[in-house]
Amino acid sequence: MSDRPPSVDSLAQSLAGSGLPHALLVDAARAAIAAGDPAGAAGRAEALQRSLLRPVINATGVLLHTNLGRAPLGIAPTGPPDAPARYSNLEFDTEGGIRGDRHAHAGTLLARLCGAEAALVVNNCAAAVTLVLGALAAGRGVAVSRGELVEIGGGFRVPEIVAQSGARLVEVGTTNRTRREDYARAVETADVALCLRVHQSNYRIVGFTEAPSVRDLATVGVPLVADIGSGLLDEACQWLAGGPPAWLRGEPAARQTLAAGAGLVTFSGDKLLGGPQAGIIAGRAELVARCARHPLARAFRAGGMVLAALQSVALTYLHRRGDDIPFWRMATRTVAELRHRAEALGVGEVCSLSATTGGGTLPGVEIPSAGIALDGARAAGGGRGAGVAGQRTYLDLRTVDPADDDALADAARRASAAPGDR
Repeated sequence: MSDRPPSVDSLAQSLAGSGLPHALLVDAARAAIAAGDPAGAAGRAEALQRSLLRPVINATGVLLHTNLGRAPLGIAPTGPPDAPARYSNLEFDTEGGIRGDRHAHAGTLLARLCGAEAALVVNNCAAAVTLVLGALAAGRGVAVSRGELVEIGGGFRVPEIVAQSGARLVEVGTTNRTRREDYARAVETADVALCLRVHQSNYRIVGFTEAPSVRDLATVGVPLVADIGSGLLDEACQWLAGGPPAWLRGEPAARQTLAAGAGLVTFSGDKLLGGPQAGIIAGRAELVARCARHPLARAFRAGGMVLAALQSVALTYLHRRGDDIPFWRMATRTVAELRHRAEALGVGEVCSLSATTGGGTLPGVEIPSAGIALDGARAAGGGRGAGVAGQRTYLDLRTVDPADDDALADAARRASAAPGDR
């Protein structure tokens, strides 16, 4: 028999059942042959398939899991491949027959929800803060409490963002106590253009602390920009039939922050808003317009698919159908319902758990939940996230859509089976 390896093309064609494009199968075949392992081509193709974006089941109990895309979306970003081709009126005024504004759709709806005069959408909240500072404070001071000079995931550091925007950081107060007078003194002596209030995101300072209210800070003589980060629209949660859940108490909301006198708020689209990754700037029309005119606005602007998804989410809020937004549907399920589903799985031990919002939102806050426990510390795999503690693996059903319960139960059974039975 000849030891001659198969041709790259014939080996690639034998992998056609994977569904990957032929060009990628050629890459897998070529790499396998070069490694002297033609039989490993199928494994390489499978590994490539697993590396692509795909749906996963999140059983970690972290509602806004950054590694899993944060807020789960209930709408597909694109239609099926064979869907009719459609354009949109992204930047076209169909009434006037002239060029339009891409922010006139989702932006107008988001402004309505926030009680703002106007709103602007960019690609994430870090971009929103950078744009606001660059447009409103370049070359001048920005007063920030020392207790809010935070670093959050991905290396977002407030001092560095201020520097990159072209503004100058003016630190006020102390780590644990900052008063209105600290900001007022900076405004009087340090050529301050803005006061910036920063959501502490993924940590809390407790004990001997003090911070001025938004209403107090709005009176120091320059605009107040409040980066509320998490994206809660209204503390009344009018989109939820049962009103705001107890675990949400104390979280700053866009509507109330603006009503208290903030000139602008900035927040994320993919956290408590429950939409796609985006950054929203909302508030006084004149300030939003200045941001929109800045050169960075074009570099940071959101694309058509993001704006369409945000429009869909905003309309759902305006219809007050919170249960149609996956984040709120998952976050507000009763523990009794979760325990009933856990019992129906028929595998593992039903147990009480504590979920969290995650995504740098509501640090330290736990949401009562339920799920199952499996013996053994099993690493997450197969696209399914789980929590591991000690020698047990916990699957929290608060972050699992009921439509995925059967798949989760099957995965749990395989994980629990003896190695020879899997």
